[in-house]
Amino acid sequence: MLRTALAGLRAHLMRLLLTSVAIVLGVGFITGTFVLNDTMEAGVAERVTADAGKVDVVVLPKTGVLPEEVLDRVRALPGVTEAQGLVRGGAPVLGKDGKTAGDFPTTAVSVVSGRLDRTNVVTGAGPGEDDRAAVLDENTAKAQGFRVGDTITVLDHEQNPHDFRLVGLIDTGVDQELGFTGAVGFTTDTARRMTGVKGYAEIDVAGADARAVAAAVGGAYTVKTGAELADDLARAAGVENQMITLGLLMFGLVAMFVAALVISNTFTILVAQRTREMALLRCIGATRGQVFGSVLLESAAVGLLASVAGLIAGYGLASLAITVLAALDSPLPTDAQAALTPPTVVAGLAVGLVVTVGSAVLPARSATRVPPVAALRDHAGEPAFRVGLVRCGIAALFLVAGLGTTAAGVFVLEPGQQVSLVVVMAGGVLTFLAVLVLGPVLVRPLSAFVGWVPRRMFGVPGRLAVDNAARNPKRAATTTVALTIGVTLMTLISVVTASTRLSLTVKLDEQFPIDYLLAGQSRDAVVPRSVAEELRGRPELDSVAQIRQVTARVSGERLSVGTFEGPVEPYVVAGSMAGFGPGEAALSELTAKALGVRVGDSVAIETRRAGTASLRVTALLDGNQSTLPPVTVAQGPFDAYFGAVPDARVMVNVRDGVPLERARAMVDAAAAPYPDVRVSSSTEIRGQFDETLDMVLMIITGLLGLAILISLFGIANTLSLSVHERTRESALLRALGLTRSQLRRMLSVEALVLGLIGALVGVVLGVVFGWAAMRAMLDGAVMSVPVARIVLFVALAGVAGVLAAVLPARRAARASIVGSLTPT
Repeated sequence: MLRTALAGLRAHLMRLLLTSVAIVLGVGFITGTFVLNDTMEAGVAERVTADAGKVDVVVLPKTGVLPEEVLDRVRALPGVTEAQGLVRGGAPVLGKDGKTAGDFPTTAVSVVSGRLDRTNVVTGAGPGEDDRAAVLDENTAKAQGFRVGDTITVLDHEQNPHDFRLVGLIDTGVDQELGFTGAVGFTTDTARRMTGVKGYAEIDVAGADARAVAAAVGGAYTVKTGAELADDLARAAGVENQMITLGLLMFGLVAMFVAALVISNTFTILVAQRTREMALLRCIGATRGQVFGSVLLESAAVGLLASVAGLIAGYGLASLAITVLAALDSPLPTDAQAALTPPTVVAGLAVGLVVTVGSAVLPARSATRVPPVAALRDHAGEPAFRVGLVRCGIAALFLVAGLGTTAAGVFVLEPGQQVSLVVVMAGGVLTFLAVLVLGPVLVRPLSAFVGWVPRRMFGVPGRLAVDNAARNPKRAATTTVALTIGVTLMTLISVVTASTRLSLTVKLDEQFPIDYLLAGQSRDAVVPRSVAEELRGRPELDSVAQIRQVTARVSGERLSVGTFEGPVEPYVVAGSMAGFGPGEAALSELTAKALGVRVGDSVAIETRRAGTASLRVTALLDGNQSTLPPVTVAQGPFDAYFGAVPDARVMVNVRDGVPLERARAMVDAAAAPYPDVRVSSSTEIRGQFDETLDMVLMIITGLLGLAILISLFGIANTLSLSVHERTRESALLRALGLTRSQLRRMLSVEALVLGLIGALVGVVLGVVFGWAAMRAMLDGAVMSVPVARIVLFVALAGVAGVLAAVLPARRAARASIVGSLTPT
């Protein structure tokens, strides 16, 4: 039986080729993900360990900063060869346009010299002992167009500008805060002077024992060894990588699931085609167990060889990804290389073998049921498909459970919570299982619906193609389900992306109903009142509103207290702001709840100039929509309480008909004299959201394309085996007058119908569960269905099916009529 199984492999080598390709793609995707993740983790860990290896002990504050006296006590310890305090604080860098760079103030850090220098300078050099030199992180330098040798301007803690010579560019590495805000590095003295910080964020020590340092500094501070610091940094850096890996593996598992369907379908068809061969084996003495074992042996051999090829393909995929990332200046180690680790090899081979052998179990079991008398038949024929009460019962159970679970996630649980989205996803899985069970039942009515036009357009070949598509519902359903998975996921992602974009646009219109906003990087009031006064006099502008705010103690709590000037929509939910004036206050709902007050109650505000003022609450505001501060008072009393503070925000609306470019130039000119006043617009914010969503859609679509690719191989596989199975039938049609071109057309239309069936089911599932996912993720979500994109998906599915049929149709048309009709 072993020799017979091996001979069967050689005889059916071409038939098993597409199955092998499906396994290669699935295993290669998962292997490539593991390899890429292992390489990234190894590179990051190496960099972090190298940095931490310079430090024997590190002292960190539990709160606040480390005072100078702690550094003095550490330096006085016996054995300490070096101890350095690291300074960290805000110091905004000005771009070449004179505006502060980035959305948040740049973080200033101290760069030390010697053994404890942990700054990764990638271009140029560090500041050394030069107080007029500075280094900048690569991302900020690239975004602002700075190069080594340029002069950069940095604002100190009092907003005074200082010029420095840029001597080097640094890589912030795994420090997420510096990667987010950007970093500018100085000598320690300069960093303290620029930030105004009176202590250290960290003290690095060389040549000391952690216990001795802990005893010297006391229990008010945290003391760690260099190894512990390395573990913490690696753990902090690994969180994002693990999430990315989890997401990639999810798509890899989807690809393997589709591959499993294709593999199972392939072995089912192969066993059906070899009915006489199995019967002859039974006639000459082979037992059912031997037949079962021979089929599993074939699957194991194919799975092993294809999995090895998948490992090689995955390694190449990871190497290519690292090369591309390096070319795009992504944050990877300079010496990063792809590496196949033993766990990756074992996992890849195990997945490939388990999926392949597991997919062949049911076909192998069917092979044992072939009676020996089947060897006497010329053609075994296709078994008739029966719906069956068991199939309908199982499908109904899955369908009710799936729809009920989805409804609970949408209508019962609170939107915006992770649990609601997980419940909806679980409902989607159960519903998809119901569709999977009902697939053979749905094929015939769907093929009649989808094939209505091809049946009339393509004449006799079209009618034959539609009938052939529904002839074997189980096989057709398995093939179409493979394509359905990919179309479902792409439709779902498209619906979620389009709905998210529309929902965010609506919310921006509600929460940001202005054309331009002038504000600083931080929450401090930095916009001079003269800016709004200048803009208010321009006829091109429809309205200019000012928001001022300070931090004050209100009924014992430190809150933001402010006022407004100009047209501002307050969004009152209780009470009234009519005649709003002295002695009155308006609170957001959350603030009122926190203070335990309602309309008509009083709150006490500690002011700078008027002492404690008692104000009556006259209105409660919707904090999610209103642009007013949590505690709002009238303009006159605010100035009397806190003085003429600058504006925190200035909101500008352009008059209808005025070109936005002209209005933007006007607003920019008003803010130009003030470097820390930034101008943003709702259009720019929407553009940032659109770019992010488009990027996500592009990445996910590329990953899902793998599932589509595997499903296309499934269609090609099914058609190839079906063409071989119907060799005599095709020859008979040719003998009755069907031309070669008509035969090719018949098979192409059959593939078109199968592709459209899978796409149609996928679109319905994707739209329904895209809507459910949006309702679960976002409260008040606005539904948007990208019809053009979905129609494109359906069209691509049909075209892909036709392309998959090219080679099988060509092979069938070239077959000899006489040779095909000759009994074997």
